[in-house]
Amino acid sequence: MNKPSDVAVLVGSLQKNSINRNVAKALIELAPDSLKLSIVEISGLTIYNQDEDGHPPAAWTSFRERIKAADAVLFVTPEYNRSVPAALKNALDVGSRPYSQSVWDGKPGAVISASPSALGGFGANHHLRQSLMVLNIPTMQQPEAYIGGADKLFDKNGTLINDSTRVFLQSFTMKFAAWIAANSKS
Repeated sequence: MNKPSDVAVLVGSLQKNSINRNVAKALIELAPDSLKLSIVEISGLTIYNQDEDGHPPAAWTSFRERIKAADAVLFVTPEYNRSVPAALKNALDVGSRPYSQSVWDGKPGAVISASPSALGGFGANHHLRQSLMVLNIPTMQQPEAYIGGADKLFDKNGTLINDSTRVFLQSFTMKFAAWIAANSKS
């Protein structure tokens, strides 16, 4: 049996019980055996400052090593002001520097956005894809994943209670597994 693909999951919201963290946990639970998803925390990353490239903070170094070791990346994000949260953009910056040492280069990726609104974080999803293109992360195009009304999909404990969303997320992870296999560098 092949070793499962190691997928680093970055959650754009820093809230402990955020909708997007609940989506990430559901994805971890629903993923096929060919994927091993784990959340990589971004809350401890200080704002990227090029002056620190010579002596990067320990949090930057461990984050970069974790992403570098991953086979793929999955971004689960809310939308803040029609864009991605600052913490997620900062994680992209920390991982892409110093120049020519990006840990993102060529890693297959996917994006899911979730929001209480009907649009499901559409703006953040597409804004994030712009950055991923520049970072050379081959990003899965289909199925697109904008989860609207997400505040009603989980119980008070953060457990997914909506069957059609469960079916969609299972299908999404299966297609992501195929995307990783088709776009893996190794």
